[in-house]
Amino acid sequence: MPASPAFDLGGRVALVTGSSRGIGRSLADGLAAAGATVVLNGLGKARLDRTRAELAERHGSDRVHASPFDITDEEQVVTAVAGVEGDVGPIDVLVNNAGIQHRVPMLDLDVADWRRVIEHNLTSAFVVGRAVARRMVERRRGKIINIGSVQSDLARPTIAPYTAFKGGLRNLTRAMAAEWGGANIQANSVAPGYIHTEMTQNLVDDAVFNAWVVGRTPAGRWGSSADLVGPTVWLASAASDYVNGQTIFVDGGMTAVV
Repeated sequence: MPASPAFDLGGRVALVTGSSRGIGRSLADGLAAAGATVVLNGLGKARLDRTRAELAERHGSDRVHASPFDITDEEQVVTAVAGVEGDVGPIDVLVNNAGIQHRVPMLDLDVADWRRVIEHNLTSAFVVGRAVARRMVERRRGKIINIGSVQSDLARPTIAPYTAFKGGLRNLTRAMAAEWGGANIQANSVAPGYIHTEMTQNLVDDAVFNAWVVGRTPAGRWGSSADLVGPTVWLASAASDYVNGQTIFVDGGMTAVV
C-alpha cells in the first residue's frame, strides 16, 4: 500500500496497452502494486497469458486480467473496451504504451513504413484514447497517460516516423486535456529517456551508442523500466488531479542539458 492515500490506486481499473513485456509490463506491475486492478493488452496471446500468470501470482488473479485486441482496429478496440468494462469494471486509468520502431534514413524510407509506424503508434493512441474517454466523460472522471519519449522534443537520424509520432503524441495529449479536461479527465504524458529493455538490448550492446547515451545523460546511465513506475502511479492517482496536458520527462536529465 502506498505511504500516502493520495497515491493509493485501490479500487481503480487500469488498462495498459502493449503490456505483455518491456515498459508496459513494468508499468502494469507497478500500478497493481499501488492497488489497481490491471488489464494487460497485446497481440501475442501466449506471451500475454504468461505475463498475466506471472503478475497474478504476485497480485492475485482477481486483480490481473488480459485483453488481446488490435489497437489499430477501431472495431476491435470499441468491442474490447466494452468487454473490459463489462467483465472487470469501469476503466479509471488508460496507459497508451504500445509502439513500434523502424530505423531507416529518411531518403530510403518507404512511405508504407512511415504510415505503418504512424498508424500503429499515434493513430492507435487516438483510437484507444477516444474509445475509453467516451465512457470516462459520461462518468466525469478518468486518467489517460500517454507514453512519450525524449523524441517528443528531440530528433536523431534514421527514426523520422518514430520522432514524428512522439512529437504528435505530445500534442495529442494536450488536445485530450483541452477537450476532456472539463469532464474531470486528466491526460498527461510520461516521456522516457533511453531505457534498457529487451527491445533496446542491441543498442546497449553497441559500444559507440552506449557510450553516447551514458555520456549524454547527466545521470550517467541508461534508465530502467522501474524508473517510470513512480511518475506513472502519480499521474494515475488523485495526487495529480490538477495536472493536465503535461509531458513529464523521465530521462536522467538528457533534455535539460546541451
